[in-house]
Amino acid sequence: MPRYCQLLFSLLLFVSCSVNSQVSNKPFEQVPLVVGAENTEAYLSKLNDKKIALVANQTSLVKEQHLLDFLLAKNITVEKVFCLEHGFRGDADAGAKITDGKDTKTGVPLVSLYGNHKKPTTTDLMGVDIVVFDIQDVGARFYTYISSLHYIMEACAENDVAVMVLDRPNPHIAHINGPTLEPAFKSFVGMHPIPVLHGMTIGEYAQMINGEKWLKNEVKAELTVVPVLNYTRDSSYSLPVPPSPNLPNDTAIALYPSLCFFEGTAVSVGRGTEKPFQHYGHPDFEKQFRSYAFVPKGGFGAKHPKLEGLTCFGEKPSVEAIELAHGLDISFLLKAYELSENKAQFFTSFIDKLAGTSKLKKQVVAGLSKEEIELTWQANLKAFKLMRTPYLIYK
Repeated sequence: MPRYCQLLFSLLLFVSCSVNSQVSNKPFEQVPLVVGAENTEAYLSKLNDKKIALVANQTSLVKEQHLLDFLLAKNITVEKVFCLEHGFRGDADAGAKITDGKDTKTGVPLVSLYGNHKKPTTTDLMGVDIVVFDIQDVGARFYTYISSLHYIMEACAENDVAVMVLDRPNPHIAHINGPTLEPAFKSFVGMHPIPVLHGMTIGEYAQMINGEKWLKNEVKAELTVVPVLNYTRDSSYSLPVPPSPNLPNDTAIALYPSLCFFEGTAVSVGRGTEKPFQHYGHPDFEKQFRSYAFVPKGGFGAKHPKLEGLTCFGEKPSVEAIELAHGLDISFLLKAYELSENKAQFFTSFIDKLAGTSKLKKQVVAGLSKEEIELTWQANLKAFKLMRTPYLIYK
């Protein structure tokens, strides 16, 4: 190679390295997520001249504005709002009766889809062209919003009403874990043969409900999913609004899949304290956990909490430990059962519905280790990963 060519090549190489060095040293700027409700170009035009029913709560925001207010400002006709567990403004206790009424700000009728009226009736959907579903889920099977989604899709399919899901991130998107629900244990806290952590957004989950023909008589809803922009399965997400009164922050949401099993036991998960689903305890545990205690009291989000007025001794699990356990750690349940002084009264009948199987209770009573129990989940988890693949939206 002639000498002038060598000099030119060396100069170009130096410039290239300098540029690459400068680029690599720039701080990484993460592209902000755009949730489905804010992805307005993808759906607003489809709602023009339509009469819609909205499924929404306090998490249904378009930036700082509630979705109901946003749609009305865009001259979209909102006939009614369907309210799920915890109500339209999200201030009702878990399991509390949600009543019909009107939104005090807009006057739009509110229709409860909880208690004995979980599924919209033909009358509820009369005059409605499309139901828009915008609810922040937390990605756990026993969190009832996905059960409500099932009933709404089913009713809409039966009444020729379209469904639009405005998708939102799943804070447990990276995890697939826990026992898989068996058909015999189907209930409102678990309707489908999925593990406790399914690792899907609510939009992806809606597609799976349709695709797996889980609706009654295998009907299919006319479904549109408005995706989250700039979202991947590696994205982390801090929920800007608590999805329910007893999941007030990221810590509670992270611990919820593990600690919710205690709802089927005599142990408190801190309902009626300032840290619900961030600690657990029982009066029997005083010898082991003398340094940490709490007293459940009736109040916002828990009118009559378990072990109300009693001093509960326990501990605060770490979020880091939960992450290492792939989002779900049953070691706390095993520890609490071992420490219980009245093992015959430790579990309630609700545990089988939460677990989706009677096997977990039997395994704990039999003294199986965490590793032995988790091993029994693996075949079903592997099968579920394959089943959900066609319905995934995000890479």
